[in-house]
Amino acid sequence: MFCRYFSFFGLCLFLPTQRSSLGHGSSLHGRGTTSLPGFENLTMGYNKYLRPYFGGEPVQIAMSLDIASISSISESDMDYTATISLRQRWTDPRLVFHGNKSFTLDARLVELLWVPDTYIVESKRSFLHDITVGNRLVRLFSNGTVLYALRITTTVACTMDLSKYPMDTQTCRLQLESWGYDENDVTFTWLRGNDSVHGIEKLRLSQYTVERYHTLVSKSQQETGSYPRLILQFELRRNVLYFILETYVPSTLLVMLSWVSFWITLDSVPARTCIGVTTVLSMTTLMIGSRNSLSKTNCFIKAIDVYLGICFSFIFGALVEYAVAHYSSSQKCAAKVPEEGPANELTEEMEEVNITNILNNSITSYKQKISFTSIEISSDNVNCSELTMKSHEKIKCVLRNKMHRIIGYFTIQNPGNVDHYSKLLFPLFFMVVNVFYWAYYLYF
Repeated sequence: MFCRYFSFFGLCLFLPTQRSSLGHGSSLHGRGTTSLPGFENLTMGYNKYLRPYFGGEPVQIAMSLDIASISSISESDMDYTATISLRQRWTDPRLVFHGNKSFTLDARLVELLWVPDTYIVESKRSFLHDITVGNRLVRLFSNGTVLYALRITTTVACTMDLSKYPMDTQTCRLQLESWGYDENDVTFTWLRGNDSVHGIEKLRLSQYTVERYHTLVSKSQQETGSYPRLILQFELRRNVLYFILETYVPSTLLVMLSWVSFWITLDSVPARTCIGVTTVLSMTTLMIGSRNSLSKTNCFIKAIDVYLGICFSFIFGALVEYAVAHYSSSQKCAAKVPEEGPANELTEEMEEVNITNILNNSITSYKQKISFTSIEISSDNVNCSELTMKSHEKIKCVLRNKMHRIIGYFTIQNPGNVDHYSKLLFPLFFMVVNVFYWAYYLYF
């Protein structure tokens, strides 16, 4: 029983001593001991609702970033999702304590301190990690410097120009700005310039490669004032190898497959028609599949769309080429049949014609030539300028002659030459178009 009373008496003596160490730490400083930093200030007039240097010079906040990952970059939604560790440093003279040590406090004590109202500009969705506890860090230094770190996952908008897709380079930004304090209250700076950002050079993305990045210090002019802003700008170059193997090579092979029909004779209608229709349908399926991968960006005319359109035009042109060659061949064959019929009939009539009829016809024809010396009639064209006819009839005659000449110019005399020239012209034009295409989208 005596032992219990003694223990209770000792505990009562111990508790006031501990309470006084928290509430009056300044008395301990005079004795050369170090108390828990900031606690005496928090309990003796510290106001977390007032910034440091309130009513005086602005608070200088230095920031640094660790980019843990960029999990996804969406062309359809034009945004990217990143997990970052944001570290902010500032000096609060109200938290100065004696000694040369720094103390890491429980993250829940941040509710008792003044912290900057930093937010991520153009953020669509953001959250603070809280497993197993809230991923925050508060560290106090003896000179009053506060280190406040957060682990955040955010989805940020990124305006993209997809006109050169998939040979494009996108420039995205991560912007940090003060929400309520203008430049008269706080100023933002990068802790070590470009060296304030870590981890971005080690990122491995599925479709992109980080080309370069740099930091900027800017201001955002709003209606309510001018606010400090920090900008991390980085360039992402898309890896084109996947698209070459997935789209460019198959479409090029389909174009080359359509040229096989040039080596098949015009009489093989099923074979050439089958090749033409099959390549056209295959190319159409490839174009639809390419556009479905970016269904929400169809308003853009992308580089891959241009190439697929070129390939489709060459494939469709090969099919049209066979139609023209086959039609010309059919017309030529049809023209030979009537010529043979009248030729036989003429031979039979010539056998029945006697010499007298031939002479009479010759004399009659000679008289007509004498009486109409101003008229020159050829087997193909009529010299309309010397005819004794009205002006509108002369115009009709001239137009008729010119139409015959134009039709004769475009008439294919030998349909077999169509395939012969196509074997050379189609590959040549396709190579020239490819040179201009790749030169433009890669270097301009």
